[in-house]
Amino acid sequence: MSLIKWEPLNEIENLFGRAWNWPTNRSQSLLGVGDWNPRVDISETDGTYLIKADIPGVAKDAIKVTMDNGMLTIQGERKQEKEEENKRFHRIERFYGNFTRSFSLPDDADPSAIKATAQQGQLIVTIPRKASAAGSSAIQVPVE
Repeated sequence: MSLIKWEPLNEIENLFGRAWNWPTNRSQSLLGVGDWNPRVDISETDGTYLIKADIPGVAKDAIKVTMDNGMLTIQGERKQEKEEENKRFHRIERFYGNFTRSFSLPDDADPSAIKATAQQGQLIVTIPRKASAAGSSAIQVPVE
């Protein structure tokens, strides 16, 4: 008999996962085939917003990036490998199927100059900021 470490938060996560099919950071086992989201990093500089998404195994032609009414949407599909007849799986942890991620962009984002590149399992979306907003200065607001 082997000992299993008890983690009290797992029970709460499992409860929410079963009730609303929420993915958790601690355990991705609640997600099924066709039900995954790539992890993203969102950052900004003085002149651009940058979104980096991890999409290993997703072909460039299976990715679609759209901008509509201030909402940037990344869609794609990672296809599952064909199963061999005599192959026995011992563990499957990678997710397959369609994904969609949407992000609301700030008003100073320039939708006409968005660029997206996919290489080495990563999608990089660069959104330039409009010149008028990039030159604005910060002001001190007194607290009363």
